[in-house]
Amino acid sequence: MTSAVDLDTLPRIPRDEEGPVFRAPWEAQAFGMAVALHERGLFTWKEWASHLADEIAAAKARGETDDGTRYYEHWLAALEKIVAAKGLVSAPELATRKDEWDQAARATPHGQPITLPSTHK
Repeated sequence: MTSAVDLDTLPRIPRDEEGPVFRAPWEAQAFGMAVALHERGLFTWKEWASHLADEIAAAKARGETDDGTRYYEHWLAALEKIVAAKGLVSAPELATRKDEWDQAARATPHGQPITLPSTHK
């Protein structure tokens, strides 16, 4: 993780006059999860910004162009890493939940809400 974060150099959340703009429901959910975990005191916003900056820097290092369309993919990757680093979820549990989400999404008809198995606490 980077040791110092210049918050002014981070890309801004895609937004319009009314606030954040999300292209898909999962983007809003990832945004909301990060905000809720921060509000619960599970990480500081500076820690969050550092993880997000690392994800964006890694994407640039891989040669990905920054046209803004992948912003929430970076957001989600940062969220996954910070919850793992903080011990909020184990790596195996995270992998299991991602797999369950993928299976549920593929099995859900377009336009219907995706539901996950209720086998988790």
